[in-house]
Amino acid sequence: MDASVSAVVTFDFQAWTVAQLDRVESALSKWVPADAPAGLGAAMRYAVLDGGKRLRPLLVMAAAEAAGAQAPAAARQRIDEAALRAACAVELIHAYSLVHDDMPCMDNDVLRRGKPTVHVKFGEARALLAGDALQALAFELLTPVDGCMSASVQAALCRLLARAAGHDGMAGGQAIDLASVGVALSEDQLRQMHRLKTGALLRGSVLMGVACDERAEAGATGVVQALTRYGDAMGLAFQVVDDILDVITDTATLGKTAGKDAAAAKPTYVSLLGLDRAKSYAQALYAQAIAALDAIGLDHAQTEALRALAGVVVHREK
Repeated sequence: MDASVSAVVTFDFQAWTVAQLDRVESALSKWVPADAPAGLGAAMRYAVLDGGKRLRPLLVMAAAEAAGAQAPAAARQRIDEAALRAACAVELIHAYSLVHDDMPCMDNDVLRRGKPTVHVKFGEARALLAGDALQALAFELLTPVDGCMSASVQAALCRLLARAAGHDGMAGGQAIDLASVGVALSEDQLRQMHRLKTGALLRGSVLMGVACDERAEAGATGVVQALTRYGDAMGLAFQVVDDILDVITDTATLGKTAGKDAAAAKPTYVSLLGLDRAKSYAQALYAQAIAALDAIGLDHAQTEALRALAGVVVHREK
């Protein structure tokens, strides 16, 4: 072999995913308490453990790796520790939102992740409290007292997560969704609803990964801006694909009730654009996400996980 030819190291996305998910699952199992009073712990753990794609935690971990790729070794260790807490925190917020969304006063769904929803299993009152407790626990994870995260990183992560989950994010989008049943929305109105309801937490996951690096606010502005564009594209692409899968996939594959959006007369990308145009739009958003990564200026290898996750979002089957 010609000595001038360098060996090409191929990124093993499956191995990376397994390693990250093992860490996240172990941490969630450790941090979500089983001994919360009056059966609350059981409901919390049921809502979080044993199921889910864990896309948001993976986005946190991948963004933290990309943003901190050029940090000194000691700094990378702190970034990694912060990223694990941020990954678990965003998954707790996601889990709480699903618990509340599935309740009779919201979407009234009985199946989630292939098993009965929390309110079906534990009753409405305990489900409501479990969601509340998961939300509080998320912010507890982001404010450790052992010195593993600086105060500035803690504040940045709490701010990003609160913004993504609140009135200008997930909760606001859900409010629009509930008010839009049977209403004909324009494409711009539908896009805004989903940027808040689904996209804000996915975008927030990416930005939380970036914020795990203390240098993020002081420098690396181009990286932050590019990853923001990536997060925006991924957040919207996820919802477009969700709308497509709700039409073309069965309940057993989805692990949740298929066809419920159409049955509830909710506006979706498929109902607005048609199936073929919705599929084309998902591909266009994928291209936007990859273009944003190309603009970062990092080596291709440093954004491999983010690139692979973009493919997972757009090409998933459930």
